[in-house]
Amino acid sequence: MPSEGFHDRDGLIWYDGEMVEWRDANLHMLTHALHYASSVFEGERVYAGNIFKLREHTERLINSAEIMGFEIPYSANEIDAACIHACEVNNIIDGYVRPIAWRGSEMMGVSAQETKIHLAIAVWEWPSYFSPEARNKGISLKTSKWRRPPPESAPVHAKSAGLYMICTMSKHEAEEAGYDDALMLDWRGYVVEGTGANFFMITDGNVINTPPPDCFLNGITRQTVIELAKKRGYKLVERHIKPEELPDALEIFVTGTAAEVTPVGKIDDLELTVGEVTKNLRADYEKLVGRSEDAASAA
Repeated sequence: MPSEGFHDRDGLIWYDGEMVEWRDANLHMLTHALHYASSVFEGERVYAGNIFKLREHTERLINSAEIMGFEIPYSANEIDAACIHACEVNNIIDGYVRPIAWRGSEMMGVSAQETKIHLAIAVWEWPSYFSPEARNKGISLKTSKWRRPPPESAPVHAKSAGLYMICTMSKHEAEEAGYDDALMLDWRGYVVEGTGANFFMITDGNVINTPPPDCFLNGITRQTVIELAKKRGYKLVERHIKPEELPDALEIFVTGTAAEVTPVGKIDDLELTVGEVTKNLRADYEKLVGRSEDAASAA
């Protein structure tokens, strides 16, 4: 267990093809990624010893690196095997997997063509992202002043470290105001997501509305929940959502590897209830990944 932070715990980290003691998995202060955010990563969940949709996450990691202009020196099969091995040697049955690839310290400056590309995979036990109370009653969101940039301004379809800068700033501001998380708008003013989770809104007739992923990640959990909604026969519409539409919502929930399926109980001053559509889809998701709702609530 950590004593003072994630840098100080027992365990092994898969680092450039070798298992390294957790406390020794370090990098140089002049690592390009530290200064210029030239890194990409994934977040994956382990349920009952199985990494949920591992190959999809690995493929997205590789694609994110390509978007960022570098190639991870391992195949998808090798990355999958490394993730599984890291879980096995650390005895992770239910937990979290964090693969990350980054440019090294061979060059210092904006140019980085000659830097070595590194890959590391850390795994650890991790309960629900939000508290059991928040999962049951719904989390609270505060609309952020920061906007998601247009696709012409940033690599919006890569899961790259730099794009999370405004998420951290937004989440800190929301937490300081007493909220659980922030609601992000895009540069046009449309509702798009939370700081680490995709957005769904239920309107009359149990129609599920979700923003099109034109300037943010098309989350793997998002895609999974869309499939589950269609199996239940719910009508699902991908469309731009304006903030002024939120008072008309019957239910709102967010999805993500960490958040799973989490209801929203409040946005700014707007109060919401946790409805049947959200409960049904959360139950379907828990069943799919092999985790009971009781276990999720107790986590």
